[in-house]
Amino acid sequence: MINSSSLIPGFFILNGVPGLEDTHVWISLPFCLMYIVAVVGNCGLIYLIGHEEALHRPMYYFLALLSFTDVTLCTTTVPNMLCIFWFNLKEINVNACLAQMFFVHMLTGMESGVLMLMALDRYVAICYPLRYATILTNTVIAKAGLATFLRSVMLIIPFIFLTKRLPYCQGNFIPHTYCDHMSIAKVSCGNVRINAVYGLMVALLIGVFDICCISVSYTMILRAVISLSSAEARHKAFSTCTSHICAIVITYVPAFFTFFTHRFGGHNIPHHIHIIVANLYLLLPPAMNPIVYGVKTKQIREAVIKFLLGDKVGST
Repeated sequence: MINSSSLIPGFFILNGVPGLEDTHVWISLPFCLMYIVAVVGNCGLIYLIGHEEALHRPMYYFLALLSFTDVTLCTTTVPNMLCIFWFNLKEINVNACLAQMFFVHMLTGMESGVLMLMALDRYVAICYPLRYATILTNTVIAKAGLATFLRSVMLIIPFIFLTKRLPYCQGNFIPHTYCDHMSIAKVSCGNVRINAVYGLMVALLIGVFDICCISVSYTMILRAVISLSSAEARHKAFSTCTSHICAIVITYVPAFFTFFTHRFGGHNIPHHIHIIVANLYLLLPPAMNPIVYGVKTKQIREAVIKFLLGDKVGST
């Protein structure tokens, strides 16, 4: 007889949004639309920042890194999700599932780190404007981006081994649209305490640490802005931060809702709400960030207008 306590499935079955299977096609429409907006918007931002000399500044380099992270993040999940919704293709190879889990968590950690770097960028720009170009050189930006990437990779790699060690004698049904660490762990019949504790530790080392750095940065920015004598100067200084603040809210609110309800209860919240919010957590920031920065940032608006009307401007 097969020892069921050590059973490792060859594939998992992603069940989509449990309880709403009959409406999968309708649920997929806004998700598909947000994905298209995310891909077009973020790729457009990366193109503009790469080709417009006026955008060759540290703030926009960090924005390009955020856009690249966002478009990669939603691409790791949405195509597979749409296959579940449209074609009922629910099976996913166990190794592919673990790879998707790794990239989802690594890229969300990377996104949090980039938002922290952007807050530090605004702190230097407002508190040390004369030294901005000498402090945030291209070398410093590259090292900061690499350090953020390596932090995410090193902290998320153990998820793979912690998940792979678990026995799956209760089946391979995952009530989710993508492979999430705790969603996979909860399918197991083994002890997942280590998974939960390590997941909490990673959240503290990435999410909480980044939010603390962002909070300290904006506290210093607020003090510097208030000390300015001119009301116009205060408005101009703080207006450069509004798009970044919007990006922080859009990213962290659904992220913390998903994280804490997974680990600390939320039993009164229907499971399909958990799944929908978890998908918005991956899709909403990538879709909204290009819109927010395009509307709130004057230089990006001008670059878009120049790109769209370049020939007409040149002819006049």
